[in-house]
Formats: sequence, structure tokens, C-alpha cells
Amino acid sequence: MGQTALAGGSSSTPTPQALYPDLSCPEGLEELLSAPPPDLGAQRRHGWNPKDCSENIEVKEGGLYFERRPVAQSTDGARGKRGYSRGLHAWEISWPLEQRGTHAVVGVATALAPLQTDHYAALLGSNSESWGWDIGRGKLYHQSKGPGAPQYPAGTQGEQLEVPERLLVVLDMEEGTLGYAIGGTYLGPAFRGLKGRTLYPAVSAVWGQCQVRIRYLGERRAEPHSLLHLSRLCVRHTLGDTRLGQVSALPLPPAMKRYLLYQ
Repeated sequence: MGQTALAGGSSSTPTPQALYPDLSCPEGLEELLSAPPPDLGAQRRHGWNPKDCSENIEVKEGGLYFERRPVAQSTDGARGKRGYSRGLHAWEISWPLEQRGTHAVVGVATALAPLQTDHYAALLGSNSESWGWDIGRGKLYHQSKGPGAPQYPAGTQGEQLEVPERLLVVLDMEEGTLGYAIGGTYLGPAFRGLKGRTLYPAVSAVWGQCQVRIRYLGERRAEPHSLLHLSRLCVRHTLGDTRLGQVSALPLPPAMKRYLLYQ
């Protein structure tokens, strides 16, 4: 089974076939990504926390991105302002390829995970309080020091997936899984067994003056949907992303057109 394509996603980046037994998107992910993103105020409320990061990191624009100071022999991390213990959450990380260095790790952490160490390392995922994907090496880390870490996506047969500047982090606290998506393709669950914790977006970095952006995309709770809402999803799925712009031409009342477009 290959990775699962998400509505609205396209990318020229190759995504070698993964071999996870269940690569279906978490329930509600396509719906979450189809809805309008949260406003700028919400982005900042879910952004990087200037009071919860390494002393070598400066959080800017109210939490929308951080910049790591050029400090030698230090690995530095940042945690988000909001922790999640329920629901499905997704956020986009933007990290330029030329600013990653030897250890660029993206994932989640509890409030207890350390955010600085005095050498270059994959800090996120090196302990029991954090889980991370090294987007340069393609390795998954949790209570890991590096050697023997599993490859992600699995089954790449020696090929290393090139992770583009933007990637999605998908945290499903209803199922207790953490996964990632690239260019509209969900790569499968990277970590399981996360239920019962409160987890924060987190990264760890080594590159001097690297800038890492976070963009919170929203939340979905495991609640029954109305028939009206399910009908909207069905119509949007039938139209597809390429024809959503033609909703205004449909012979429908204006209020219904706005509803279909989440306006």
C-alpha cells in the first residue's frame, strides 16, 4: 500500500512507497485541511513560546517563527505555546533546506523534555519525553541516541526521502499517533502509543541563524457531524480541488454557496 494522498496536495517531491500496515489518513484530516486556516491571532496563540525555548533561540513575530543564534557546539530546541491532549491537530513547519545542518528534528515533546544540550545531536527524541523525525537523515527518534533508529517512511530500500521546505505534522490524540505529510501525501504513522499525554509542537536545531516557521492549521474533535456538514464534504469531494472555484456558477442559493466554501 502506498502513502495516502490528501485533498488539495500536490508535489514533485518523490515519496517512495511506505510499508506501514495502516497508511490511511487519520479520521478528519482531509476535513481539517479543507477548512479555512485559523486567523493570525490563533496562529500566534499556537506558535513558538518565547518563554519555553533554549536561551540560544529568539522567538519572533509573536511566535510565528524563531531564529537560532550562531552558537557553536550547542543543540537548541523550542516548544509551542499550546499542548494537546485531545483531538486531531495539524501544523505546518517551514524550514529551508540550506538551514538544517547535521541535525534538524521535527516532532512533539512533553513539558519536561530538555531544550538544550552542549553538543550537536538529535536532541528531540533523545529521551522519553520527546518524539522526532530527523528530516535530514530520515530517522525516527524516541529514547534514542541515533544508531539503529528506524527509517521513515519505512520501506524506502536505501533511498532517502528529500523533505522539502514545508511539511505537515499530524498529531492524533484520539488514536495516539504522530505522523507527517509532504506535498499533500500522508506518509503514515511515525509513532504510536501517545494517548494520555499532553504534547507540544517542538523542534531541535543546530544551524546558526536558521529560521523555523510554524503555522497551526486547526483541530478536529471526535464528535458526530450534522447531515448538513457531511453533505458539504461530499459535494466538495465530488467537485475536487480543481473545480471548487466554480462553486459560484452552480445554480444554488448564495447562502449555500458560501457554506460550501466555508465562508
